[in-house]
Amino acid sequence: MVPSATSNKQRIAALAAAFLGWMFDGFEIGLFPVIGQPALRDLLGPNTPASDAAAWFGAIISVFLVGAATGGVLFGWLGDKIGRVRAMSLSIFTYAIFTGLCGFATEAWHIAALRFIASLGMGGEWALGVALVNEVWPGKSRALIAGLIGAAANVGFLLVALLSMGLGGFIGTAESVLRGVGLSDAVTQSLLANSAWRLLMICGAFPALIIFFIRLFVSESAKWEEEKAKGTTSHWNNSDLIGVLVAGVAAMVIIFVWSPAAGQIHWSVAVLVTLAGLAVALWGYLHPVKQYLSRAISAGSLEPAAQGAVVRQMLFGAILAGVALLGTWGSIQWAPRWAAELMPDTATVKHFAREKTQIATSLGAIVATIIAAVAAGRYGRRVTYAVLCAGSIATALYFYQGNSTFGTGFLWAAFLAGGVTAAFYGFFPLYFPELFPTAVRATGQGFAYNFGRIVAAIGGLQTATLLKAFDGSFAKTGSVLTAIYVIGIVAIWFGPETKGKELPE
Repeated sequence: MVPSATSNKQRIAALAAAFLGWMFDGFEIGLFPVIGQPALRDLLGPNTPASDAAAWFGAIISVFLVGAATGGVLFGWLGDKIGRVRAMSLSIFTYAIFTGLCGFATEAWHIAALRFIASLGMGGEWALGVALVNEVWPGKSRALIAGLIGAAANVGFLLVALLSMGLGGFIGTAESVLRGVGLSDAVTQSLLANSAWRLLMICGAFPALIIFFIRLFVSESAKWEEEKAKGTTSHWNNSDLIGVLVAGVAAMVIIFVWSPAAGQIHWSVAVLVTLAGLAVALWGYLHPVKQYLSRAISAGSLEPAAQGAVVRQMLFGAILAGVALLGTWGSIQWAPRWAAELMPDTATVKHFAREKTQIATSLGAIVATIIAAVAAGRYGRRVTYAVLCAGSIATALYFYQGNSTFGTGFLWAAFLAGGVTAAFYGFFPLYFPELFPTAVRATGQGFAYNFGRIVAAIGGLQTATLLKAFDGSFAKTGSVLTAIYVIGIVAIWFGPETKGKELPE
């Protein structure tokens, strides 16, 4: 039960903070793919070969995925140690400020380094916001609230698509504003050159203002406060974070061996390195929780069986998230690029086809995340996840196999496929908090959700190989990758059904 001390105003404030934090998180995740190429052209110089620029772009994306996975554990750990609200403020500060600093980069590696630090906060914000909202809202409301949280990032993605379509108008307005506040012509032109990537990155720091709202109006979770009063939060130890550092390095090595930067590494060597790296990454990301549980058991705060149960739930959650993330990154992420391929060889036409497709998939995702969470609340968690997997296969195949030209039918199919394949992100904010006790909730669900990013990064790098095998066919590649959802249909039945149950204490 939610403590009676939690007022409706406090609940709404917590929801607003989590929604805004995750929305701007989604916006900043989607911002780099839009402005990354002009940024790299500026930093690397106009004579840099396209292959070198593409390698840098891929490396920065991979660095982001590893950073987000690491941040999910790091800030989840911090949320269980010092509280959801304080840790969430730090995570938003991290992703906002370091995104803003990207606007002052003078080398490509500056973007990679700053983007990595920013991604730590991006990965951590989800776990903290979800834990806080689930702990302050009553059980009957949590399904709808989870759907709203799931929709938040997709609202951010939609804003990026709209910004991309209206970028010319934005630059014109920004030029007038910058000159109006007294900036010199040289500074103004520097900020607006190359699709205004520097100005957009600097604007990425604005979400840090949410922190003032959080600190003034958002109360700490009473459930976490109870854990602190019992002394269980004292079992977290800073030295355990060495495992997270080791895991992050291992994940980066995995990404490297599959990237073009690794050169001609034989596939068998890459597979062995991947398996070894995954084992090390699993050990490292699980290390802080296992150490915490060991201390808590020794102190008599937890039963001995708790350690095995929590670790199993973390691995189970990671499988569920890995299926969804790999399906999204490996299949539907190609929809905008495929739309451009179907259009005449005109840059403007291709651009609008890409953006219209992203708008369609984002709108579908906003609707579907809410529906999925409500359905899980009514019909049960396991059957809903299984239906989402089956629906993802059906809608993705309809999208890729039922369309050969860009038009209204194509956009409708993109709306359906983008919606159903993204609906998982409304399901996870409801289900994952139910898998873990309060003492390890943020860390547990942070690992479960974000470790899937490592899997998605590895799988996404294989998409290029599949494209070559299918002669560059997005339709065939996207269709084949839907097979990943079969794993999800089977895996969900090995987890608990939590419908109608209170959050574990």
